[in-house]
Amino acid sequence: MNDRLQSLADLAPADLAPANRRGVLTLGAGALLAAGIPWRTATAQTAGNGQPAAPVEQMNNALLAVMKAGGRTPFSERYRMLAPVVEKVFDLQAVLERSVGLSWGTLPDAQKTVLANAFRRYTISSYLANFDSFNGQSFQVSPTVRAVGDGEVVVDSRLMRVNDDPVAIDYVMRRGPDGWRAVDVLTNGAISRVAVQRSDFRHLLSDGGVPALTASLESKVATLSGGMPG
Repeated sequence: MNDRLQSLADLAPADLAPANRRGVLTLGAGALLAAGIPWRTATAQTAGNGQPAAPVEQMNNALLAVMKAGGRTPFSERYRMLAPVVEKVFDLQAVLERSVGLSWGTLPDAQKTVLANAFRRYTISSYLANFDSFNGQSFQVSPTVRAVGDGEVVVDSRLMRVNDDPVAIDYVMRRGPDGWRAVDVLTNGAISRVAVQRSDFRHLLSDGGVPALTASLESKVATLSGGMPG
């Protein structure tokens, strides 16, 4: 696995600015441990129990599976392993709309469809490129959640690495018709993927519109996957 997690902040889902104003990121994993709040290791048995942490545990289990598959398994096969879980855990439509921002409503429907497909492939490929090998890592998820307003909560999750510091990978969850789904990812407890993507997307949309953004995402997919066809 790429321990630097260089593109993990690009992985996608609520603008962090309102969360900062509410001060919701002041309680990190270290503070939870100091307070004596236990963390639990993700297991397949706990996924799907209707709690906001369940989809996060399901995602972590899927990431462990593709990590263990590693380089001996073709990217396309690992993609097929992870894609259904990403689509179930994330509200990718909400993530994309938030990443594009207010201009989303002005885009032609045909362009929205093409962009959404490219964004889906990019999101899945980003995870696969970052979680591509297994060296004894594990995930832990806090059983408690933090409310951030508008019906959303943050589930604290961290990647445990052997002989290295853990990495906080927290999920902003929102309940919808299909249950709890992720609408943002916060790395190191504060870096919002949606906020990062919104900045990148704004420049691309300003310079070349949806075709430029779509082309950029497809180019990133090709790079991350080693040339996997769209």
